[in-house]
Amino acid sequence: MLAPFACQPDQSRGRLHPERMSSFRSPFQRDRDRIIHSSAFRRLKHKTQVFVEHEGDYYRTRLTHSIEVAQVARTISGVLGLNTDLAEAIALAHDLGHTPFGHTGEDALALLMAPYGGFDHNAQALRIVTRLERHYADFDGLNLTWESLEGIAKHNGPVTGPNADEKHAGPLPYALAEVNAQWDLELHTHASAEAQVAAIADDVAYSHHDLHDGLRSGLFDENDLMELPVTGPAFAEVDALYPGLEKMRRRHEALRRVFGRMVEDVIAVAKNRLDAANPQSVEEIRAMGMTIIRFSKPLYQELKAIRSFLFHRMYRAPSVVVMRKEVTEVVNGLFPLYLAQPEMLPDEWRADIAAAQSETELARLVADYVAGMTDRFALQEGQRLLG
Repeated sequence: MLAPFACQPDQSRGRLHPERMSSFRSPFQRDRDRIIHSSAFRRLKHKTQVFVEHEGDYYRTRLTHSIEVAQVARTISGVLGLNTDLAEAIALAHDLGHTPFGHTGEDALALLMAPYGGFDHNAQALRIVTRLERHYADFDGLNLTWESLEGIAKHNGPVTGPNADEKHAGPLPYALAEVNAQWDLELHTHASAEAQVAAIADDVAYSHHDLHDGLRSGLFDENDLMELPVTGPAFAEVDALYPGLEKMRRRHEALRRVFGRMVEDVIAVAKNRLDAANPQSVEEIRAMGMTIIRFSKPLYQELKAIRSFLFHRMYRAPSVVVMRKEVTEVVNGLFPLYLAQPEMLPDEWRADIAAAQSETELARLVADYVAGMTDRFALQEGQRLLG
């Protein structure tokens, strides 16, 4: 039984290209399955989360990150009576548009694409699921439901209007504008509760696993985390319960308590806010003008301290900065090379290249190609073509 404010499968706004209903899967289950079977999802296996793919076998990649986000989203949405299939679909799709080398690659490509409408990984995810995946006879993309597309577009909040985040100031990313022109995603409203769950699950997952990966990399150690809120009390609790516990078990026990604290906080806050607002439909969730799924204010402030620590000790660590510089040079070299010589792209891109009516259209095709690369392939192509 779903809550009245959940997205009901039988009330979906449907698909852009009408399809016959499945006899054994709901529309949102089909969306999830199509995302899992997409080429873009498989490529996440070799795309950076923090550490470039070849730097170690145990670090998270975009694929393992997305799976962890989906697990958190299913847990939270299940407790709240939301549609777990839709929450999982949005969680699995939320990073499909990421470039090789994570945010470093995105920053480089955004600068290169500035004359051609910019680049945004959320908008690129929409471009992938509506255009670039080409496996079906009747349509381009995955032909996802409106609710899944809305969740990909707005899981972090409204993109236009008075409630939009400041980072969305300026024109819409072209990839998002193209999809929205074809099918109005109501970008001025908040998304469904399921999409909001996917967004907070992303925060929970990376806040947890970046601590794990940072410890494994040696960029900081457990003593550093003892000085921080949330992590410090978690290690102290483990030490009190299990004196002298072996290092790796101690680490895991402490960080799973950090993980649990975040999930439990989100659920408690969401229950209180939903009980107070008493929404009776998903439309009421969209019209609230605020995010209903969020951390409590005290925990949010404590997590800000952890994220600041991670920023300085991990994301901007000297070794990471060196790698950021190297992979930026790869993107900066490949993009103008392909733009000047588009015939270097694989054969399956030739028809689109021939149909390009302007340099802007051509640049966007090149951006699609470069953004779709894995870390490994981008490095190989950089070596082969740039030396």
